[in-house]
Amino acid sequence: MTITRSDQDKGTLPAAAAGQDRPELHKAIEEIVESGFLGVSLRVHDERGEWAGSAGVAELGGTAKPPVNGHARIGSNTKTFTATLALQLVAEGKIELDTPAADYLPEFGLDRRITGRMLLQHTSGLFNFTGEVYDDGTIVHGIPVPYSTTGKEWVDNRFHTYRPEELVRLALSKPARFEPGTGWSYANTNYVLARLLIEKVTGRSLAEEMQRLILGPLGLSGTVLPNASPEIPAPHAHIYYRYEEDGQHKTVDITRYNPSWVSTGGDMISTTQDLHTFISALVGGKLLPAALLAEMFTPHATGIPNMDYGLGVFVQKTDCGGTVITHNGGNVGSATLMYSTPDGIKTLTAVLHWVDDAAMSIATAFPNAQQKLVNKVFCGKQADPARPAH
Repeated sequence: MTITRSDQDKGTLPAAAAGQDRPELHKAIEEIVESGFLGVSLRVHDERGEWAGSAGVAELGGTAKPPVNGHARIGSNTKTFTATLALQLVAEGKIELDTPAADYLPEFGLDRRITGRMLLQHTSGLFNFTGEVYDDGTIVHGIPVPYSTTGKEWVDNRFHTYRPEELVRLALSKPARFEPGTGWSYANTNYVLARLLIEKVTGRSLAEEMQRLILGPLGLSGTVLPNASPEIPAPHAHIYYRYEEDGQHKTVDITRYNPSWVSTGGDMISTTQDLHTFISALVGGKLLPAALLAEMFTPHATGIPNMDYGLGVFVQKTDCGGTVITHNGGNVGSATLMYSTPDGIKTLTAVLHWVDDAAMSIATAFPNAQQKLVNKVFCGKQADPARPAH
């Protein structure tokens, strides 16, 4: 059975999906579940049309499979939405990419060499408020996060509200990683500053601007900017965290938590259908003028093999030599994947969820799962070799 639909999913799958028989995709997600994940939901659009399916379970102790188009915390895919919004404001003349960010946000005393472009590109050098791991293995903590030694503290305080300004000031209290523009280092701080910059120049909240320029025009009704709300709309899979306390192993349901600890670094909620609609519209030129889209997708070296970064997107080489535009978002207990070919002909969006812990026990299985899906979708044999590639 290639399409998995529970009662709560009825009506979420277009008719095009129901006619697809893609045993290789179903087998791939079943194998991912067998490697240690609770569940996977996958959506693929390509030359053959649309396929959507799921494997595993939606919650511990249950038998229902994950909702095919359920809501999920999309983690750092939030950055792609935010970068797109910032570039739309560039197109409107409200932001200039190479103006010092301090001109827009004078209250933080930012280094005047840091520009809006550097925030979107992760070349500002600013400390990551969720913590840094340096080349020599040294760890410098920021706020409590679900990993390393602060995991239990994060669980206990997972409904705490952080203000964006608080996260920025924490980051600015730590030494920068490098001089602005001289390196690349992934930092959630950059995107919280981008949020504050957007709100400053528009006089409106990020959610209002996102609705005006992206969510409304694209009809992304399943996409939410939760701010500090712990709620996630139904249907959704559940996520969990395990830890040891007083010699006892405990597993808690952390599906509900306050996402303000990561803010615009990764707080949005969406569905695989909405993510497909968004990335397709983005690469298809429906959201940005051609010149700005080209800047967004211009690769900048990160030091990670085959993974350069543009403005809010990774420009990644596949194992078979192709290029995909992607970001992906890891969150405590879940991850959301979003990939597209530069021409938009193929997209892959997926949600994986598991029982997480401070040691990141899934850390080895996750990149293997990710690579399995990317290779299957973007490097597999074409269904119709006689059909020309666009």
